[in-house]
Amino acid sequence: MDPDRFRQVLSEFCSGIVVVTGWARSHPVGLTCQSFSSLSLDPPLVMFAAARTSRSWPRIRRAGRFAVNILGDDQEEISRTFALSGVDKFAGVQWRPGVAGAPLLAGALAHLECALASVYDGGDHQIAVGRVVGLREYGPEGHPLLFYRGEYHSLRKEPLDQEPMRWDADA
Repeated sequence: MDPDRFRQVLSEFCSGIVVVTGWARSHPVGLTCQSFSSLSLDPPLVMFAAARTSRSWPRIRRAGRFAVNILGDDQEEISRTFALSGVDKFAGVQWRPGVAGAPLLAGALAHLECALASVYDGGDHQIAVGRVVGLREYGPEGHPLLFYRGEYHSLRKEPLDQEPMRWDADA
């Protein structure tokens, strides 16, 4: 199967964007993730997929606890920053430690604090399952940051950082 074609077809599925954070030794770590989902209500479980090439994921895994920061549509820059390697991802980012120490990013729509329950093989990714031990949402005012067809979007009327879609009247 052609990987580029596979990626193109999957881009038709809209996903939310989260930043998974943890505390590694003496500093915070984190990664941007669009492969996140609820898994179970009883017990409360969530899951995400981290690339095997990630430098942050092994540190979060060793810590055994992490936070899922559900990003709002005004946090595209945070998403882009936490997708990078070899930079101080927390420079200029406001956060506070959660109950288990994992960073909770300011401005996120919601936070879930988790204990790592299981890790499964997922090809070029690892699938992490976390048991939710704490959560908080911050109200109905925000809109989620979405990823669709390789671009960031919002539930607002216009896509983020893009010209409005113009429809041809003859189409």
